Amino acid sequence: MLKNRTIAAVSTPPGTGGISIIRVSGDESINIVNSVFSGADLSVVMSHTVHYGHIKNKVGQIIDEVLVTVMLAPKTFTREDVVEIGAHGGSAVTRAVLNAVIDAGAYPAEPGEFTKRAFINGRMDLSQAEAVIDIINAKNELARRNAVSQLDGRLSASIKAVRDELIHLSARMQVLIDYPDEELEDITIDDIEEKCRESRSGVEKLLKTADSGRIIKEGIRTAIVGKPNVGKSSLLNYLMNEDRAIVTDIAGTTRDVLEESVSVNGIPLLLFDTAGIRDTDDTVERIGVERSKRYLDSADLVLVVLDLSDDIDQNDIEVLKASECKNRIILLNKTDMGNESDVRIDNSLFGSSSVIRISAKTGEGIDELADEIEKICRIDEIYTENGAVITNMRHKAALASACTALMNAEKAAASGMPADIVSIDIAEAADSLGEITGETVSESVVSDIFSNFCVGK
Repeated sequence: MLKNRTIAAVSTPPGTGGISIIRVSGDESINIVNSVFSGADLSVVMSHTVHYGHIKNKVGQIIDEVLVTVMLAPKTFTREDVVEIGAHGGSAVTRAVLNAVIDAGAYPAEPGEFTKRAFINGRMDLSQAEAVIDIINAKNELARRNAVSQLDGRLSASIKAVRDELIHLSARMQVLIDYPDEELEDITIDDIEEKCRESRSGVEKLLKTADSGRIIKEGIRTAIVGKPNVGKSSLLNYLMNEDRAIVTDIAGTTRDVLEESVSVNGIPLLLFDTAGIRDTDDTVERIGVERSKRYLDSADLVLVVLDLSDDIDQNDIEVLKASECKNRIILLNKTDMGNESDVRIDNSLFGSSSVIRISAKTGEGIDELADEIEKICRIDEIYTENGAVITNMRHKAALASACTALMNAEKAAASGMPADIVSIDIAEAADSLGEITGETVSESVVSDIFSNFCVGK
């Protein structure tokens, strides 16, 4: 990326729509757009004002009727002069406006180049920049809220607090290293050990949120299990609000595991519709049953579906036994059939698990199911107004590295190692935390992060 060049790109999704936005950023953005715009003289207008006019191509032909917004540095997304052209939302006209701007001297922007400039120019740190793409890719309300929190700097503040303590500790230790024979009122080895322990506690607190972060980003891994024909696929279809899984009266229709993301009353679920678990001589179905058992074992939550209109048999009992140590909810399905009998249901088989009567056909009991999922998975505890939650694997790895370095520093201090040896591990911990915010990250990592952005962002 050449920092001093002026860049341009379409910032709205491709295709036909009401409007499209062509974003231009850089020192020459106003002059470039001014050269293709007939309306106000953009070189003399006030910042953050909107102007009506037309965009013309290099031979003077009108391309489109537009609104142009002028935003002067430093109060812009990139902290450079930014001009946004609001054109009509068609692919041909959008492309023509962009080409006119490029013909006038702008360079096509690389993926994520606008946000990368915001990072380089100090408007946001690297974790905040990553939050931009998280907001764009958020698949549920929890993910959106957490990404907005990260963009607002909540994670950055938590990281900075710990890192600043380590940098301050390193500075005090340097006095001990440089003047070992001087009687200076400074820091002792015991102090160093205690400070490392406190910092590690802060890092571990963030690391512990990573499981919640995975749920926020991916959803609660939820396996729908049961014997054939109890309504597992019907439940998936109802929650998806579409016929995603084949539903028939033939046992063993589902031979493999179907995976779908869905939001149930705002709760993100990663659903696995599994093959019916039963003894079978069919080779393909048997493979599907084995896969179902593996997904059951790895799930955060298990929905055990039983047929309320039929007696519990040995296959049902095997499913109940296989899931008894998991977070699970027992779903007594087919209330719509009207022939349920409590005589058929042996509640002693359910242990302390929640039991909900549902109809995967009509949706009866689904709201109750959502409430129970929220309670079992402690959704209200995953997101707090004042807490940072780790959803990024790069951040998790950096925190783990910092935690290891601090443990090593504690051990070194406790064993009486010289301060200059202990300081190496403390510096490594500070550098690991700096990788999250971008203060100590390599250019190759930065380039890799922004390459995952869309063009125009």
